[in-house]
This record gives sequence, C-alpha cells and structure tokens, in this order.
Amino acid sequence: MGPLTDLFVCDLTQNLAGPFCAQILGDLGANVIKVEPPGGDPARAWGPPFWGSDGTLFLSANRNKRSIVLDLKTGEGQAVLRDLVKRSDIVLQSSRPGVAERLGFDYDSVRELREDVIYVSLSAFGDRGPLKDLPGYEPLIQAFAGIMSVTGDPEGSPSRVGGSVVDLGTGMWSVIAVLASLRTRDETGKGARIDTALLDTAVGWIGYHLMGYLATGAVPGRMGSALPAIAPYQAFATADGHVMITSGNDAIFGRLCKALELDDLPKDPRFARNPDRVAHREALLEILEPRIRSHQTRGLLDLMRRHGVPCSPIQDVAQVAADPQIHAAELLPLALHPEIPDYRDVALPLRLNGERPRGGGGIPRIGESSVEILEELGYDREQIERLLESGAVETHSGGSDSHG
Repeated sequence: MGPLTDLFVCDLTQNLAGPFCAQILGDLGANVIKVEPPGGDPARAWGPPFWGSDGTLFLSANRNKRSIVLDLKTGEGQAVLRDLVKRSDIVLQSSRPGVAERLGFDYDSVRELREDVIYVSLSAFGDRGPLKDLPGYEPLIQAFAGIMSVTGDPEGSPSRVGGSVVDLGTGMWSVIAVLASLRTRDETGKGARIDTALLDTAVGWIGYHLMGYLATGAVPGRMGSALPAIAPYQAFATADGHVMITSGNDAIFGRLCKALELDDLPKDPRFARNPDRVAHREALLEILEPRIRSHQTRGLLDLMRRHGVPCSPIQDVAQVAADPQIHAAELLPLALHPEIPDYRDVALPLRLNGERPRGGGGIPRIGESSVEILEELGYDREQIERLLESGAVETHSGGSDSHG
C-alpha cells in the first residue's frame, strides 16, 4: 500500500535513470509493469558484481515491478504494448532518438491511446539543441557538464563522482515532475508531456560553481575535498586515517580552534572571518594540519563533537554497511528476492508518517508476469498461447541467465 496505489506505470526504460524513476513510483505504491526486450534489460548483465542472477546495479533500481517481455519489433508485440498503454496512467521511456517514433510509443502515438497520460521521456541531452540526437551515459555527461573538472585532487586527473549522481538525479527529477503533473491532472483532467535530461541534471548539480563563474569570470578547478567558498571545510589526515571537518561559520571556527588549543587563531586578522580564511587558506592549513594529524581518528572525532564542531570519519562502503546509524535508520532492510533469502537493498531515502515506503514487490525475473499481465489486459488463453508461440511475448521459464 502507498499513496500511488491506484496508478499504473508502463516502464519502457533501461539502464539506470528511468528504472530508478519507476522504482520510486513503485515504492510509493504504483503498479509498475517493466517492459523488457527479449533476453531482458541489458542492465541485468552489468557486472560483476552479481547477486543471484542479476548485476547489483540492476538490482538497485528495479524492485517493486512486474516484468513482461515484448518484442516490439513485431506487430504483435506493439499491439500488446498499445493495450498496456491504454491502461497506464504514466508511461516512461528512455529509448535512443527515433526509436519511440519508429515503434509507435512516442508521445503523440501514446496520447491517441490515452488522452490524459503522463508521458515521461528521459534522454541524455534533452529534446532540443545540436546534441539532442546523441546517446549519453553517466560519465560522458559528468565530463561534458563540467562535474569532472571540479572533482578530484588539484594535482591529479579529473575524476568521475563515485556514485551515479546524474542518472539517479534524473530519475528523481522525473518523479517530481510526475507528482506535479498528477496534481494538475486531478484538478484539470489533463495529462502532461515531461522531458528530463541527464545534462539538465548535471548542470543543476554544479549550480553554485556556474553562478560563481558568471559572477566573477573565474573558472573553478579541482580542490579535492575542499569547498572554494568556505575554509576550513575539507578532509584532514589523522595519525591513523582521515576525517572531514566542516567549519561552516565563524562561531564553529572558533570552537575548532578551542578544541585544538589554538585559542588565539581567530584573533589573527588573516583568519577572523570566513572570507579572510578563504583568502589565506594555505597559511591556515599549515597551522591546522599538523595539529590535527597528531590525533588518532576516534579521539579527534570525540574531541570535535564535544566542542560542537561538525565532523565525520571518512568511511568505506563496508564500514557504511556495518554502521549502527545506517541500521537504526533502516536504510538496508531485508527485501523480497526470488532466489536470495537474506537479500537486502537500499531503502527509499524518505519516510511517510514515520515509515519508509517499501511497496509490495521484489525484483522481477525476466518475463515472470507476462501471462498474468496479458490476462489482466483481457487476453484469453488461445490469444496468449499464440503470442508466446510467435515470440512476440516471452515468459519466465527457470532461472534468469542474464550474465551467462
């Protein structure tokens, strides 16, 4: 159960951004039907690592869905899709430019079948401009939009952000647009055409860098863990590791100095106010770094927290998975999986009335619901058998072997 339980979603997307959008809708209760090509979503084979039959990247974005396999290159497969679209409140697609039009699930074709449809098109560069017909993947967009130019060590090479922030962010923006369009549809009865793009998301993620450039003409560069507008606001080495310390205002800086027994430092005109500290960043670090490095990580964290200085250990993924705060927040709950009894996944990062929305389903096997969905669409047994025999529809038979 959830706030979207009365809605049907036709998920024609693959890879990550679109499936993540559909997963959020499914977590919120929507009935999501994942339309897969013969052989399944190629992202099932993105690995290692694999967990069970599928790559973990696929698993991270495809819970709370039912799977039907349609060969949309056949007339019969396209006919089934049309019947599915007629029932769907929301249609998501992320196909290469021209594919939706050729196969008959572009916006105009879908709207003829359901006038109040909310149609979401997720693409790399959007629906206009000289690059609109190009494909794109997360690292390409991070490179093009400038994210990599401001990520990494100043002396090193440009770096990709470790998480797929552009893909996942585009999925999130798509959900926001869907929810806004549902509100409008409730009031007016009209559907909507929504266009989201990886490029748009990526540019949004570096908004303050762009604003700084527009204001000053200065091109920002890589600063490692530091932030150009605040100091000190970065990672520091300890005697046995690293910590992140964020001195977000003058009062926090004063408490940091007190904790490190540098009480006179805030009186130095070079360090009195944040703009002064930013201007004299290197001189400030020459004072702070050796003092911080003299502490063990655990002791330093305790010291900072006693003095009200925001700080954090820099944890690896194994440490995150074992952290008591992560488990208290129920961010890695047990979940449904057809093959793995102790399967866990990453919960939706929000709560409604104190509970994390979980939806009612798990990870679908390829085509496991094909027959069930056809029956719901009104197909009789003879029609279903004919579709299966033709290959226009496939159904699950045994375990998935998507990675060989």
